Amino acid sequence: MSSDKTFSQFEQEALDFHSKGKPGKIEIHSSKPTNTEKALSLAYSPGVAVPCKVIAKDPSKVYDYTAKGNLVAVISDGTAVLGLGNIGPLASKPVMEGKGILFKQFAGIDVFDLELKTQDVDATVAAIRALEPTFGGINLEDFKAPECFEIEERLKKEMNIPVFHDDQHGTAIVSGAALINACHITDRKLENLRVVVNGAGASAMACSKIFLHLGVRPENLVMCDSSGVIYKGRKNGMNKYKEFFAVDTEARTLSDALKNADCFVGLSVAGAVTGEMLKPMAKNPIIFAMANPDPEITPDKAREARPDAIIATGRSDYPNQVNNVLGFPSIFRGALDTRATQINEEMKLAACHALARLAREDVPEKVSASYGGKSFRYGAEYLIPKPFDTRVLLWVAPAVAKAAMDSGVAQKQITDFNQYRDTLESFQGPSKVFIRNAIHKVRANTAAEGGVLPKIVFPEGTSSKILKALSVLVEEKICQPILLGNPDRVREKIKTLDLRNLGEVEIHLPITHANYKAYAQELYQRRNRKGVQMAEAERLMMDNNYFAAMMVELGDADGLVNGASQNYAEAVRPIFQIIGTGKDGVAAGLNVVLLEDRFLLLADTTVNFSPTAEQLSTIALQAARVMEYFGQKPQIAMLSYSNFTAAPGTPSKMRQAAQLVKQKRPDFIVDGDIQADTAVNPDILNRIFPFCELKEGANILLFPNLESSNISYKLLQQLGKGEVIGPFLMGVRRSANVLQRTTTVDAIVNSVVLTTLEAQYLKDRRKQRN
Repeated sequence: MSSDKTFSQFEQEALDFHSKGKPGKIEIHSSKPTNTEKALSLAYSPGVAVPCKVIAKDPSKVYDYTAKGNLVAVISDGTAVLGLGNIGPLASKPVMEGKGILFKQFAGIDVFDLELKTQDVDATVAAIRALEPTFGGINLEDFKAPECFEIEERLKKEMNIPVFHDDQHGTAIVSGAALINACHITDRKLENLRVVVNGAGASAMACSKIFLHLGVRPENLVMCDSSGVIYKGRKNGMNKYKEFFAVDTEARTLSDALKNADCFVGLSVAGAVTGEMLKPMAKNPIIFAMANPDPEITPDKAREARPDAIIATGRSDYPNQVNNVLGFPSIFRGALDTRATQINEEMKLAACHALARLAREDVPEKVSASYGGKSFRYGAEYLIPKPFDTRVLLWVAPAVAKAAMDSGVAQKQITDFNQYRDTLESFQGPSKVFIRNAIHKVRANTAAEGGVLPKIVFPEGTSSKILKALSVLVEEKICQPILLGNPDRVREKIKTLDLRNLGEVEIHLPITHANYKAYAQELYQRRNRKGVQMAEAERLMMDNNYFAAMMVELGDADGLVNGASQNYAEAVRPIFQIIGTGKDGVAAGLNVVLLEDRFLLLADTTVNFSPTAEQLSTIALQAARVMEYFGQKPQIAMLSYSNFTAAPGTPSKMRQAAQLVKQKRPDFIVDGDIQADTAVNPDILNRIFPFCELKEGANILLFPNLESSNISYKLLQQLGKGEVIGPFLMGVRRSANVLQRTTTVDAIVNSVVLTTLEAQYLKDRRKQRN
């Protein structure tokens, strides 16, 4: 789209964002493969008739054979679009598409947006009611008051699926959570709280109602509209919805109402409140100025008048943003997963309390990273979680689901909430599922060992990324970390990063460690014929990497992880020199590629420049053991630039490697030489190469050299649709892994989980041999 002088730079960027490529922001993808004639015959005629007949006999089966259970309609007439007013249904469509994206991103829920060309309440209700067979839930959006109240009330009575007006209840739930915590911080009780609400629209009324459900007494809540206080006996501008909030009071203006009030809640217009109006409020006033896009009073002006105030707005550029995305995706997730017939007050309150509890938890590094590395801690500047906190779904959806079950509106029971949380994690990417599965294995192994956590040593004791990852790992009870470095410096770094759960972590400076001399002597004995004299052994043992490797080798630690702040060669050298390789004598790098429905193993990605056929066969068997450990049948492809030619050079080497694997393990499925696209595509394999053993496609890919494997995994890491974790070292006698210097805190957590799992596996194998 060409630039237009009438638009600001940001406005032009917004127009370009919506217009470039495919216009709009959404499209539909098939969840099943439909690239063959057979697949199409199953997806449509004649195969589609079978589920149709089953559903006709048993309507509940619609949830088993269609997308209804994960499909929400976002519906609007465009009469009250945030910050834009009554712009009509057509102009509201970009907002509704955006809402659908938020449902998908934050809770994995699919959405159709529907814009209705009517403002008649009866016609609106009839149109939406007729959609019940299609959708699992209805999200009403940007309907003006008071029509929105009647539309929602009628639909809730007439439909047997959840109907939720987010403009009302989303804001109410999130602000309710903020109010719970604001009272907690200021040592107030909700039943004694004096609240003034400015605004009498949908959001203001919903917020007021949820505050009452949370414990605020009706006589302590004063609502104001453009005509002033809504008091008993007032005639001007009243309706049945406002009458509900009318109270006995002498106050007639917003200024009157704010005198001695504990809390101001604004859902009105910018500039509705001045600093002078806030001065007569009670000590530590709670000020929620939530008008959008500009609040009733900006936080800086409010704080100028009342430095003791606790402040929230609807803006992302101020602390304590009351953002509906903290509510509606997770609330609908819990409702859909229990097939709730409605979203009732119990479910809304459960969401409120879940958000409030979550805000009091330590905030993970990943959340801080999403906000430029800023740290968050429960208090006046952090009342509610941040929108990009992935834990919100894991806390709110189960709370809502449980409330649906307890209140009798759930048609489907969740019997295992731990398993349910694992399912919720799957919406946040395949790595979450893979690592959660690994964590379960670690915990099961730990329980079998009497609860003794494996000891993992970290040579980079002052690395911020390592320390932040360890905070997560200690919280999850994955391992017992040992840090190497100057204890004073490490503790100072822990204090600076405010990682309070690392206060008791074990820290050692190698030269002062009780085993320093013994370790140096051991190194000397092992390498004195390789140029290492005693003085050199003592010097090397002062190196954290060498010391960590010796700890693992001699059984004082179960595994090690390094490389976050050094190059790969420096980090891996002590591992090879001290721990060494297993009986097959081959070490190799392994990366895991996580796709939506499966995972692949790639090797060798880090160690051998040009492995021989014999080495490749050994590496393949090592990777196969990993695949089997995760319950998958190994299907190995020896990759080349050709398909089944055995031409001199690489093709011949890869063919020979496949044959060697077959000799060692005749039961394994392995083939090559084979091109990468052929190896992973069953359609190509079965259509063009029916003789190939890899009928279902390969899940272990062996590359002919380091260049091809390293380039491939790094390209996949940056450009692929899957997620790549690793690399990991295979073929080493003990559990030791080297990170990439570009690693993230999340990647370190993943690596340590798998290192711990490997340590447990190797320890168990040693026990079996003994």
